[in-house]
Amino acid sequence: MKTLQCIIIDDEKSARTSLAQFLVDYCEQVELLGMASNIDEAKRLIDQHQPNLIFLDIEMPHGNAFDLLERFERIDFSIIFVTAFSQYAVRAFNLSAAHYLLKPVDIDLLIEAVEKVEQDQRQKCSYLHTEVLLQNIRQVNSQKNKIVIPLMDGFELVRLEDVLYMVADDNFVHIHISNGKSFMACRSLKFYEEQLQSNGFFRIHRKFLINVEHVIRFRKTKPPLVQMSNQKELELSQSKRKAFLELFKM
Repeated sequence: MKTLQCIIIDDEKSARTSLAQFLVDYCEQVELLGMASNIDEAKRLIDQHQPNLIFLDIEMPHGNAFDLLERFERIDFSIIFVTAFSQYAVRAFNLSAAHYLLKPVDIDLLIEAVEKVEQDQRQKCSYLHTEVLLQNIRQVNSQKNKIVIPLMDGFELVRLEDVLYMVADDNFVHIHISNGKSFMACRSLKFYEEQLQSNGFFRIHRKFLINVEHVIRFRKTKPPLVQMSNQKELELSQSKRKAFLELFKM
């Protein structure tokens, strides 16, 4: 059964053709409605066919993927972004739990992305991920970005500026928020360290990743301790001490 009706948007003809063939060969739930090579043509096709999924290249002539999305008052279709580079965008995708593929497209990852879109549409959360992504792209270097925290029974939407710190728990992470709430996310601390280090987060210990904006005190105890704005004290490892103090010009 064709549960997904899609449009492919990419300025490279070879990329459009190969992706279309991959969908025929490996994604039987996807029906291809059309292909576009630029954002003007893409806008017309989307308005005409009303797809529930688009494969969207990031960089195109006369505008990029986000220029296209800004033309819609409401995004009521799922998106799988396709990119060859643009590391800042990949970080924004991960924070918002949006779907993306790196070029050249890997077949297994394509199948996985399509299956995730199907699951998101059943849970009616795919469009929210895109809205969060757009906000994050607009403020890519801002602490006002939002993050989608994947939970066992869904997800939670949180502003990065409200995150105090994260605590590793095997392959899960406990995320502590300024309002006193905490969430157990289905991600590793290493994942969040890689995604958030450019947003003012610093790993002070193998167990702790903190938002530097919420640090209120450092104590030269044994071991040294970092006090957060909720009064919680977290251990600072000796190997991280020098780099931590340099953050505060000490």
